[in-house]
Amino acid sequence: MSSLHPETRVVHLPRPTPEASTPISMPIYQTSGFVFDDPAVFADGMGRPDGAYVYGRLSNPTVRALEEAVAGLEGGVAAVATGSGMGAINAVLLGLLKSGDHVIAQSALYGATAQTLADLAERFGVEVTRVPEDDPAAVRAAVRPTTKLLYLETIANPMTQVADLPGMCAAAREAGILTVVDNTFASPVLCRPIEHGADIVVHSVTKYLSGHTDVVGGIAVFASEDVYRRVWSYAVELGATTDPFAAWLTLRGMQTLPLRMERHCANARVLATRLAGHPAVAAVHWPGLSSHPSHELAAKLLPDFGGVFSFDLAGGRSAGEAFMRNVRLALLAPSLGGVETLILHPATTSHRTVSAEGLAAAGIGEGTVRVAVGIEHAEDLWADFAQALDAI
Repeated sequence: MSSLHPETRVVHLPRPTPEASTPISMPIYQTSGFVFDDPAVFADGMGRPDGAYVYGRLSNPTVRALEEAVAGLEGGVAAVATGSGMGAINAVLLGLLKSGDHVIAQSALYGATAQTLADLAERFGVEVTRVPEDDPAAVRAAVRPTTKLLYLETIANPMTQVADLPGMCAAAREAGILTVVDNTFASPVLCRPIEHGADIVVHSVTKYLSGHTDVVGGIAVFASEDVYRRVWSYAVELGATTDPFAAWLTLRGMQTLPLRMERHCANARVLATRLAGHPAVAAVHWPGLSSHPSHELAAKLLPDFGGVFSFDLAGGRSAGEAFMRNVRLALLAPSLGGVETLILHPATTSHRTVSAEGLAAAGIGEGTVRVAVGIEHAEDLWADFAQALDAI
C-alpha cells in the first residue's frame, strides 16, 4: 500500500481483525457488503441465508447475532430481522400467501395488522375469517381447503385479550395450517408460543426487545427451517431486512429485558388495581385482574400479565381527552415497551383505520385509553394518574 497514491490509499483503508482476543460486546458491522477472495464462495452466499456474508440486504454479522439471539429465546430454528414490526408481519404474510388463499385471524388485532389483512383481501383476493382468540372450535369450523394460516396475538392490542395458544395451535395443526403469533406484548420472558405449537412468532422489536424507544425494527422467528427459508427469500426481495445499527441497539437493550419486564408488570399491577377502584373509571382491561375475561387463561399460560393495559373512563371521549391533557409524568406518544410510561387514545391513533364496527368488536370505546407502563417508581406514576383523574 505504501507505493500507492494518497487518493487510492484513503479509499483502501486497513481492515484489522482481532486474532488473539474477542470483543466483549457485539461489534457493529456497519458495511453494505463484504469482500471475497473466492468467486464461488461469493456466488454461494447470494443464494442462501446461512452462506457467507455478502450484502447487507441478505445478511450481516450484527443482524445475524440479533436473529440468533431472538430465535434462541423463542425456541426457534432461525429468524429474519426486519426494519419494523409491520415489516416482519408483511414479510411473513406476503411470503406465504397467494391470491385465493384463506386466513383465519383472531377478532382482536393490532390496527395495522387488521388493515394489512383488509388490503390483502381487497387487492389480492386473500379471504379472511375472524374468530375469537380463545375458541379452537371456531378455528375448526372456519377451516377450508384454501386455508393457509391462523394468525393470533398472545396478548391483544389494546384490550389485552389473551389467546388460547395451546388450543388454537392444536386446532390449526389438526387442519395442516401454519400458526403465526404476534408475541410483542408478552415478549419471550412471559411467553414462547413455539412451545405451545406455533410455527412462526413475530415481534415488533421497537417495543420490549429493544426497550429504550430508540429503535424501529421487527423480527420473525420460525420453528421450521423450510418455512424460514421461504420467508427469508421473500423478505430479501421485499427489501424488508434491517440494518446493523438498529440490530446492535436491539441487542444492547435485550440484555436487560427480564429485569425490565419484571418492573413493567409490577407497575402495571399497581396502576390497574388502583384505577379499577377509582370512581372516574368505568372498566380496566388487564389480564391480571380477576374481572378480565382472559384472567383464568392468562394465569395458566403466563407467569405474569404484561405491562400494557387499557381503561375506559366513565365520561367517555371528553374525559379521555381531558385525562391525556392532564398527565404530567406519563407521555402522550405512540408505541410501548420503553422505559417511559406512554399513553394514547386507540380509536384515533393505533386503531384509526379500523371501522366503527371493528372497534366495537374489539371492545375499544371512545373513552378507552391505552397505557404502556414504564419502569418509573409506581407511586410517582399513580400520583400522576390520580391528579389527572381528579382534574377531569
